[in-house]
Amino acid sequence: MIPVLSTFQTFALTAGMIIFIAGFASTDIALYILIFSMLLSPEFVVGTTEGAAMGRGVTLRLDDFLIVIIGVSWLAKMSIKKELGLFLKTPLNRPIAYYIIICLVSTLLGAMFGRVSLKTGFLFVMKYFEYMIIYFMVANHIESKKQIRNYLWAMLITCAIVSIIGIAQIPGGGRVSAPFEGEVGEPNTFGGYLVFMISIVLGLLLASNSFRDQLLYGLLAFLSAVPFIYTQSRTSYLAAIPAALAFVWLSERRNWVIAAVLLLGISLPFIAPEPARERLAYTLTQGRSQRDVVEVGGLKLDTSLSARLRSYKAAARDWVEHPILGYGVTGYKFLDTQYLRLITETGLIGLTLFLLLISTIFRQGYHVFKGTKDPFYRGLAMGYMAGFIGLIGHALGANTFIIVRIMEPFWFLTAMVILLPELEKGA
Repeated sequence: MIPVLSTFQTFALTAGMIIFIAGFASTDIALYILIFSMLLSPEFVVGTTEGAAMGRGVTLRLDDFLIVIIGVSWLAKMSIKKELGLFLKTPLNRPIAYYIIICLVSTLLGAMFGRVSLKTGFLFVMKYFEYMIIYFMVANHIESKKQIRNYLWAMLITCAIVSIIGIAQIPGGGRVSAPFEGEVGEPNTFGGYLVFMISIVLGLLLASNSFRDQLLYGLLAFLSAVPFIYTQSRTSYLAAIPAALAFVWLSERRNWVIAAVLLLGISLPFIAPEPARERLAYTLTQGRSQRDVVEVGGLKLDTSLSARLRSYKAAARDWVEHPILGYGVTGYKFLDTQYLRLITETGLIGLTLFLLLISTIFRQGYHVFKGTKDPFYRGLAMGYMAGFIGLIGHALGANTFIIVRIMEPFWFLTAMVILLPELEKGA
């Protein structure tokens, strides 16, 4: 029996076939589609899995299919040019491998002892690996600095599009979030993404010697800053502080940066929109009328932050039961902080290997920044470093390094930055 398709289903199927054929024919096209789909692709819930504390939805996005397409073309290319090898040798290969292995080992042990649903744990670990596969795919494909420039502009255009969509949400009230996130958005995720991308733009602005380019970057930074403020994400606001301080450290125009940071800090209480001010005030005032809240220095915190801090305290207490390898990925109840989640799920070994990966990225990123002379690519490296530092801060109040809409752009840009020295040698 031939199925009857609706107009929308027919359009979606046709579009999917076109994307598949185009992506399979050209890795370059597939990567451009991937860039735009990172923030502009809808999610489809295809089932549920059982975690330690709750049912978890299994979602698929256009990105997932694109990564499969790019992966197939990548393997085909490697089979023809065997001398290239499956993975391009980069400084991150071993730290990535160590981290993925410990996630798998801790999860398998958790499943053996009944702490982890094997299906859930396996799917989540594969999702972590998917982000890093993006890194290897991009690293294997990039052969020129021109490609880096073009990919970066595609990412900036994507950022501009989602920023405009975010601005369009403001009149409706509520907190701004990324498009296509369903009825309940994730403003914290959108805020983290914008911290990273605004940092990239500001890095380009500070390194540029062209007034026209500086004006363009300034407009893009302002465009993205508007929805960022309206995310009302306290974690993202916090992340912006270390990102801004990173520019004080990295930029040759340090005096200008210090002046801008001070001016912004002084003026924000007066120019920030009412929803942002209310959101920050809520942290300090909502708990006054509550009894069961956490007090810090005699100050009652709001119920949301209090609940979060209590969950952190409980996790720190429970972690000692499995301190070395943890409970396994998804083996412990949900925690909205990267570092505590890491140590409870993968133990001290997992946290150590994650910090090894993070420190390697930091060291290599700084090396690229110091060694790059071209203003555009130096600006990219500077913005990347500042954004990366911002994400490290963001991870204090979110699972930043496993969030799809943050990690896909992050790992794509990581590959671009890490490859810059080799491309400059060949230039």
